[in-house]
Amino acid sequence: MLIGLLTAVAASICYGTGSVLQAVGSRRAARAEPGAGLTQHGGPNLSSTAKAALTWEFIVGTILDFVGFGLGALAARLLPLFLSQTVISANLVITAVLSVKLLGIRLSRKEWASIGVVCGALVLLATAAGHEGGHHAERSTHWWLLAVTVLLMLGGTVAVRLLGGRAAILAGLLSGLGFGALGVGVRILDGIDPFDPPALLADPALYAIVIAGVGGMYLHTVALQIGSVNGATAALVVGETVLPGAIGVLWLGDASRPGFAWLAAVGFALAVAGAVAVAWYGNHDTPAPAEPPTDLRVPVPAP
Repeated sequence: MLIGLLTAVAASICYGTGSVLQAVGSRRAARAEPGAGLTQHGGPNLSSTAKAALTWEFIVGTILDFVGFGLGALAARLLPLFLSQTVISANLVITAVLSVKLLGIRLSRKEWASIGVVCGALVLLATAAGHEGGHHAERSTHWWLLAVTVLLMLGGTVAVRLLGGRAAILAGLLSGLGFGALGVGVRILDGIDPFDPPALLADPALYAIVIAGVGGMYLHTVALQIGSVNGATAALVVGETVLPGAIGVLWLGDASRPGFAWLAAVGFALAVAGAVAVAWYGNHDTPAPAEPPTDLRVPVPAP
């Protein structure tokens, strides 16, 4: 349990730092070409998104995301999904704090309070979490996961192009659902233990993981380009937490400690509510005010 928790926390730090760096790169690319690279609906086209992805900040952020993915995949195998996904989703806190420094965003008291709710909820979940369930699922579940993942990622790409600048929260939510599908896929993936390459390559869940990872990354990038970094990340938290947590409990045998089911339910609800609150209050980033001069002394003429 401890190793799994530490792994999930490390993944959260990587994801949170990566999100802010990607936002910095995305916005720098947008400032370089004001008004260019937009669809007729006001959203970024594929070319502008690709240019954002070539900035050094975005590249470093993407590397951190890959590291976070590896750590998150390990956590999904070691912990119940409702715990691993929620701890990883705490990257929202890292994102919010770093956005103050790197993006010049001023967080309101309501946003800080909402972040505090998320942190408290994670403590409740860690206290209540029991053993993780099995890694086996019916073959039909693997195919359903692939089909739903393709539908979500394609539908999200079309929706973003049609809705344009109004699609930031939707893009964040769908990217979260993609990352949630990725977590479920890692959990049920065949050919891992024991390692069996033919079984691994024949598993539809493997291709669901690839599509969910690529599609989720693209939609998250778009959300960072057109909307609030904190709002988009909070919507991502909801998407990657609720569905995988429910699947883990209902179909994969994840459980809380005996007698602590109510605490797990309260912690899970508070984590989601706190993330939604951050998405609501952080829908419009507020630039931090310029710092006043540090030296306010009045010069005295020389005698």
